[in-house]
Amino acid sequence: MADRQEVSAWRPRVPGVVEVFHARFTEYAYPMHVHDAWTLLIVDDGAVRYDLDRHEHGTPLDAVTLLPPHVPHNGSPATPDGFRKRVVYLDSSRLAEDLIGAAVDGPELRDPLLRRRVGQLHAVLALPGDELEAESRLTLVGERLRDHLLRRPDPPPHRPDPVLGRRLRELLDARVVDGLPLAEAARLLHAHPAHLVRAFSGAYGIAPHQYLMSRRVGRARRLLLDGLTPGEVASATGFYDQAHLTRHFKKSVGVTPGRYRSSSR
Repeated sequence: MADRQEVSAWRPRVPGVVEVFHARFTEYAYPMHVHDAWTLLIVDDGAVRYDLDRHEHGTPLDAVTLLPPHVPHNGSPATPDGFRKRVVYLDSSRLAEDLIGAAVDGPELRDPLLRRRVGQLHAVLALPGDELEAESRLTLVGERLRDHLLRRPDPPPHRPDPVLGRRLRELLDARVVDGLPLAEAARLLHAHPAHLVRAFSGAYGIAPHQYLMSRRVGRARRLLLDGLTPGEVASATGFYDQAHLTRHFKKSVGVTPGRYRSSSR
């Protein structure tokens, strides 16, 4: 059987993300190599076998694999049909290098919630304009990875913080069009990004990125009724482009911006 290769790679505008890499290989085998970034890997089909620190490992479909930077490893298909994987490479701002030893000792993390969150992260990393959602999801993924590496299976419960949630809402209200990176909000409010996301969600029952998009859609509705075209509205309300507006508008309102505009009387 001829080697089948399908590859896509990109660098999203999300702090801490070095690269996103999706691939399918049927026969290709990686030689021993190193990365200067953390390799966060999930396999959707098939399996990969690899050596890390002179120990053989595999990639169960229900697990998340975390390979540390600077540690040599290889990789090859462990099934006749090869494997399909999704990888996000993270720099040390997301995971500190003092966690390398723990990752070498246990690179496979069997955690259904973490596996689901990493899959959701990949879905949003492919969508330009949804960087706040990607940053929020990555923050929660990073928090759970650290809990695993530090052997904290039962972290302390998160306390409600409605005041912090309200302060973030005020920032988002002031930056509806321009947007607000989560890292910047955390600096302005002197809070850890994960705590910031949880505080907002706990206070309002909606994630920060969902709130921001709902505010943008609300503005878009008014401008469409004023007669602006969807392209003009996308630019005026902070969406990445018209397709970005259409995706969120239809999700929120049930129809496309063009149909909504043409329905006005």
